[in-house]
Order: sequence, then C-alpha cells, then structure tokens
Amino acid sequence: MRNVVVSLAMLLSCGLAVAQGGEKICDAKKYGAVGDGKTLDTVAIQKAIDDCTATGGTVRLAGAAKFVSGPLVLKSHTTLEIAAGTTLEGSTNHADYPEIEQFHDKGRQSLISAVNAEDITIRGGGIIDGRGESWWPNRAEGYTRPRLVVFDHCKHVLMENVTVQNSPMWQIVPYYSEDLTFRNMKVLAPEPEGHNTDGIDPFSSKHILIDHVYIDTGDDNVAIKSGQPGSAGPDDPTVDIAITDCTFMKGHGLSVGSEVAGGVQHLRVERVTFNGTTQGIRVKSGRDRGNDIGDFVYKDITMQDVGTAIQITDYYGGGATKEGAAAVSPAAETRLTPHIHDITIENMKVTGAKVAMDIEGLPEAPIKGLVLKNVQINAAKGAKIYYAEVVSQGLVIKPQTGPPVMAGAGAKGNLK
Repeated sequence: MRNVVVSLAMLLSCGLAVAQGGEKICDAKKYGAVGDGKTLDTVAIQKAIDDCTATGGTVRLAGAAKFVSGPLVLKSHTTLEIAAGTTLEGSTNHADYPEIEQFHDKGRQSLISAVNAEDITIRGGGIIDGRGESWWPNRAEGYTRPRLVVFDHCKHVLMENVTVQNSPMWQIVPYYSEDLTFRNMKVLAPEPEGHNTDGIDPFSSKHILIDHVYIDTGDDNVAIKSGQPGSAGPDDPTVDIAITDCTFMKGHGLSVGSEVAGGVQHLRVERVTFNGTTQGIRVKSGRDRGNDIGDFVYKDITMQDVGTAIQITDYYGGGATKEGAAAVSPAAETRLTPHIHDITIENMKVTGAKVAMDIEGLPEAPIKGLVLKNVQINAAKGAKIYYAEVVSQGLVIKPQTGPPVMAGAGAKGNLK
C-alpha cells in the first residue's frame, strides 16, 4: 500500500492526476503556471498540453482568475478546460506572436491553434480573451494581426460553454477542417473598435454545426469562406454548414463570402435572431473571388433594426463599380466568376430595417432560383433587384418611402 501512495504522490508532483474512469488530468498550475494575471505562463501551459497529448486527457486552467499566455498549440486527443471564473488572456506583447504564413498569406501565430490534429475539445465555462485592443487601431495595408483560435486541417473538434472575445482579428477559424461543433458559446468584441473581429469563419471546411451561439462582434458575426481573391486554385469548397438557434448582435450579419473562390454549398440556417446587425442575410462575392455558391435554406428568421435585411451581391471587390449592377457591362466568364443559385428564405420577419433587399447578380452569371416564402419586411427603403431570378410567395415589403420593389435590368420572376 505504501508503494501505491508514494507512486500517486510522485504522479501528482509531476502535475498529473488520474480522474474517475482513468482520464488523465494535467493541471497547468502543477506544471508551473502562476496565474497571477501578470506572469507569462506560455511554457508551463504548453508543457501541460504536450504531456496530456501522449495518452490523451484534459489540460485544466483553474484555481486562478487570469492566466496570461502567448501562442499555444493543441494536439490530438486533448481537451482544454478553462474553468468558470478563469480567463486565458493573450499576451499584449506583439513580439510574442511570430510572423508566419497563414492561409497562403502573411499572418501571425494565433493564441490557440491546432494543425493536422483530431479529437480536440475546448470547454469549461471560462473565457479566452485575445486582448486585441492594442492591435485594432493600426489598419495599415500589410500590417499583420493574429487570429485568436485556428483549427488548420483538423477533424472532430468541439468548442462549448466558453466565451471567446477581443481577438486582434478573426476570432475562430476552421481552415480545411471537418466535423466541428460550436455550441452554447459567446463570441464578443466591440463595434466599431474591433476591426475585422469576425465571430466564426469556416474556410474551405465541411460538416460544421454552430448551435446556440451568441455573437456580438466588430465585423461579420459569421463569415463562410473558401479561397482568396484572385486565387489560382485549386480551392476546396466549404460544404454542409448548419447554423441553428443563434443570436447575432451588432456585427455585419451572417455572411457567405466575400472570399469564396472554392465555392460554398449546402448551408442550413434555422431559428436565428438578428438584432442591430449592419446586414442580415448576406451573400457577397465578386468577379475575382467566386465559384459555385448555392443550395442554401434560411428558415424561421427574425430581424430587428438591421441595415440591409437581405443582401445577395456579386459586386464586393473585384473592381466592382460603386453603382453595382446599375452600371455594369457583361464580361467573359472565368474560373472565378460567381454562380449564385438555389437560395430559399422562408418564414422571415423584419422590423426597423434600413433597406429591405439588395439583390444584384452579374449579366454574365445571373442569380438563379432565389425563392422567398412568407417574408415580411418593414424598412426605410424597399428592394432593388438586378440580374436575378426571384420567385416569391407571401412576400410583403413595407417601405417608408419609395416603391416596395425596384426591378432593374435582368430581373425576372413574379415580383411586383
């Protein structure tokens, strides 16, 4: 018995404990993390991660209010548990985030990242705070800022019951990854100070669920992407995204794009509330950044005090004219021509919008198969539609001024 006690004591002194069921627990404080909100605990936390990875287990941040860290790399079969009342804070020393190539562009290493890993969980009720305030004011071209949480070529990822906030740039990015769930979370950043602080940005990824997530950010609440502007390809599409029972505050709405050179297919959005977003449903592309974009269903949507309730446009970047489709000339199709098709919006109620709809396709690639069922929009201005095929059933647009619908060149369907 004495030998068992001594062995257990030695195990604990190394920072490890065996929980019920034999799960390995790696408490960061036992690896030397101080957690005083001042000391840089990067090395100690990374040691805990590396140790836990060998057999799989849980890295625990608890017993302190704030652990400060530079970039951390998660490995396969590991859970990062940030306890309620505990915050993992990003270092405010910019030199702690090395410059790297990320997503085929210049970038900086994220506070939390995983590469070619699987079976990763982040949970616990605590907070991940990027402390991006010192990064946001510099918006010069070529200035690089780190994203906060990046899953690069990963599989089987779960984030739940955590708050992610104040990233220097995009907050959570699945990149060429599959089978990811984001559930019962908050993603926060101030607007407009938090420049480019998108909430969740799936990029060339597939099989993603975003469920019961509250997002209040300084840019897109969600932005679904695939392939950079001007891409030479090939680029993987983003496929099979479900967004359910979410609340989007401020921010720029639920976007597909604008970087979609690989295409986006099979998006399902149900029971989502928008309150004060600058856009609501938004699909944005351009002649230099498009592909096959379609098979989207939005159902049971509520919006209040948004900018544009529905915006589907091929005039984002790509040398688009300020006037958009009203002044465009046809162009030859290329591999980057966006083809937007088969979008259904059903059971949507909007109050207090500035603009009801902005639907603008290209003359060489009109928007096809846009279906509006039981859509009711009260807005300051009505809808404008160019180069798009729209079928409506139970569509009611009540503008404060002007006509409900202005159908321009290339507009087809049963709109009145």
